[in-house]
Amino acid sequence: MSLVIGICGGSGSGKTTLARLLAEDLGPSTCSVLAFDSYYCDQSHLTPPARAEVNYDHPDSLDGSLLSSHLMALRNNVEVAVPIYDFATHTRTADVEIIDPRPVVIVEGILLLAYPGIRDALDLSVYRECPEDVRFARRSARDVQERGRSQASVSKQFATTVQPMHDAFVRPSSAFADITIPYGLEVEDAATVVLHAIAQLQPTGPAADRVDRSQVS
Repeated sequence: MSLVIGICGGSGSGKTTLARLLAEDLGPSTCSVLAFDSYYCDQSHLTPPARAEVNYDHPDSLDGSLLSSHLMALRNNVEVAVPIYDFATHTRTADVEIIDPRPVVIVEGILLLAYPGIRDALDLSVYRECPEDVRFARRSARDVQERGRSQASVSKQFATTVQPMHDAFVRPSSAFADITIPYGLEVEDAATVVLHAIAQLQPTGPAADRVDRSQVS
């Protein structure tokens, strides 16, 4: 049975970077990674202008039920077909990504801990803290460079939906986290903290070997 680890935090908090580093430390034969961003609801039934008005930072914009069912399948050694989401059109493509079960499954996303069903599927949950100004700067850089957004549209979305939804759903959900990573802790040190926690849950697994090599007490 797989061990399922959830990495949560506000947009731009560094949760994706932490998840990737953990995956690198554990290795591809040991770890599978999912992003909650892949589970945005398909908006193809709406006109393009209407799609732009959807609040993509509200829990209703994501298919939490599908993700929770996929996590349960993976922990029971069943592969899953993860949707591929097109952020430019706000629609799901016809393709899927097949994710195989591994001893450790890592899932990362802003609103992971806001869904009871997803929380129930996690063996360990991690929340990464980060101040608003830092998250805004990181999100701006990503959306402009990677998603073709204008700076004006990024700023407007952050002020009207991102931060309000963070205050309403993301930050309160941190109360459900097993581990809180404080802002300022280097990502390598944060990864060591999480690996140590995984090793306690899976004392004979690869995370335990990694912790031993790091001489973590």
